[in-house]
Amino acid sequence: MALPKTTPDPRIEYQSRLDERQRLADMYAVRDGRISAARGVVFLIGIALLVVIFNTSTAAAWWMCLPAVLFVGLVVWHARVTARLEQARSAVTYFETAIARLEDNWSGTGADGARYADPQHPYSGDLDVFGRGSLFQLISRARTRLGEDTLAAWLSAPADRDTIGVRQQAIDELRRHLDMREDLALLQSEVHDDLDQTHLLHWSNEPPTIVGVFRRVAAIILAIAATASVTGLLFFGTSSAPLLLVLIIEIPFAYSFSRQIRHVAARVNEVGQGLEILAEVLTVLEKGQFECESLRNIHTQLDTGGLPPSKRIAQLHARIERLNNCLRNQFFAPIAFLLGLPVHLVHSIEMWRGRYGSHISDWLTAVGELEALSALAGYAYENPSDPFPELLTGEPLIEAVDAGHPLLASSECVSNDLSVGGELRLILISGSNMSGKSTMLRTIGTNIVLALAGAPVRAKEFRVSPVAIGTAMRVNDSLQEGKSFFYAAISRLKSIVDLAQNELPLLFLFDEILQGTNSHDRRIGTEAILSSLVEGDAIGLVTTHDLALTEIVEPLGVRAKNIHFEDRIEDGKMKFDYRIQPGVVKKSNALELMRMMGLQLDTEPKSGRK
Repeated sequence: MALPKTTPDPRIEYQSRLDERQRLADMYAVRDGRISAARGVVFLIGIALLVVIFNTSTAAAWWMCLPAVLFVGLVVWHARVTARLEQARSAVTYFETAIARLEDNWSGTGADGARYADPQHPYSGDLDVFGRGSLFQLISRARTRLGEDTLAAWLSAPADRDTIGVRQQAIDELRRHLDMREDLALLQSEVHDDLDQTHLLHWSNEPPTIVGVFRRVAAIILAIAATASVTGLLFFGTSSAPLLLVLIIEIPFAYSFSRQIRHVAARVNEVGQGLEILAEVLTVLEKGQFECESLRNIHTQLDTGGLPPSKRIAQLHARIERLNNCLRNQFFAPIAFLLGLPVHLVHSIEMWRGRYGSHISDWLTAVGELEALSALAGYAYENPSDPFPELLTGEPLIEAVDAGHPLLASSECVSNDLSVGGELRLILISGSNMSGKSTMLRTIGTNIVLALAGAPVRAKEFRVSPVAIGTAMRVNDSLQEGKSFFYAAISRLKSIVDLAQNELPLLFLFDEILQGTNSHDRRIGTEAILSSLVEGDAIGLVTTHDLALTEIVEPLGVRAKNIHFEDRIEDGKMKFDYRIQPGVVKKSNALELMRMMGLQLDTEPKSGRK
């Protein structure tokens, strides 16, 4: 399913929005400068009037009111204009980055998800799922750690067929919601770091601080007594004794509950910023009007009955602000103490947590899922010719028509057809150096990662059944761990072979299998490993430079076949077409490459001369 023809071309739409946001930014920049100048003029007028007032007897002090009011009004107006200017500039940056992605200039921009990289993961390292220039960096537009965590989880583990279908429907609908993606992108920069899921969940599940009825009633009685005492003292000339009596009772009463008040205040201030940011993100998501059932279900998670979650959090935030004023504002704190306000505010905050704290987990989950879906929808929108794959059931099968690598620039990407599954369980790919063997493995693997996350794929057509992916491509030795290259290689192979024992069928992708040992042992080991996988419920692709390994296809019959990539020499330069050819490669380019690099080589090795 490609992008509907009624949807605007992403490049045209992005450029149109960029031009409009740039116009707004220019307009607000001019307005910002003029207001700054006006503030300066009003300030100087105020200073001049002040000098006149102090040096003449005819000037009245109320003359200062006009410039003072004007100055305050300009400050408020300036703050609004500055905020809109920053928002417009952020929008300009957002659409400039989006256009750069369309022009394949995205590597190194945005979050790369490097913290999710795991050397032991079955495929993420070999398929460039995380890190600079990775699939994650290409796709992610998440503004919260929650969204990034969810997206990373989806790219790290294949979903089941039903879940993939549900995500496809959601992504297909969301890719038209460009306004929502822009609104999320324009949230303040601190959103990403300050929305801490762990702190919020811990706080929401903590045992409540109980404020008993007796304490609340006592606080009300003392507040009434304090108010009456102060009123009598100030307006009726009564004795200070009643007020002193109230204070004698109030001080130990307040002290007995002060530790609980400080604890609640400290905890809500730890999560207060996160809650405020969560409310900002929820405000954007709450505005969404969705059609497909899965998105409506996610939206339902935000329903608390009556007010939306963002408004509920705003209520709590107001209470937190009042509590902070009671404890920190040197002018208001004495009044709050006399009126017992901290007791009531702590009770109100804890009542909110008791009523809505259990919803926070649902809100966080909804934010994570909607952000991850929105990121994949943005990728789908920017690649309108990429279809959603057809999901299959039954035996493992992959059929790709004109499949290309999603991370390669369109000008450099060469597409190929490939099919494995059914009777054919193994494809062995031979070819010369730099001819495209490893890229072919990554092309299939990366597209399957996208497919099993619910995203569109880089192909004309793509059919796939859910599979577990296991790769052995980038293998490194370890001096610290005392592991040789070959030991690391067989350790990796063992971990992938073990995946074949799981319920989900295995797709294995091996680049230069068992490189690092002699040809005799390599062939025996390779044949044994691949035969055991093929005889099980696994399918796979294997590359090799060692042409002796291509002979293991013959005893496997229809379950295996050879294909190859080749090169040619034109005008002393090596050329590659990166097209799959049937059968085994007929020549090697290793010696020619060495000569092209300036190494002097004999035609025959000296050890072979007589």
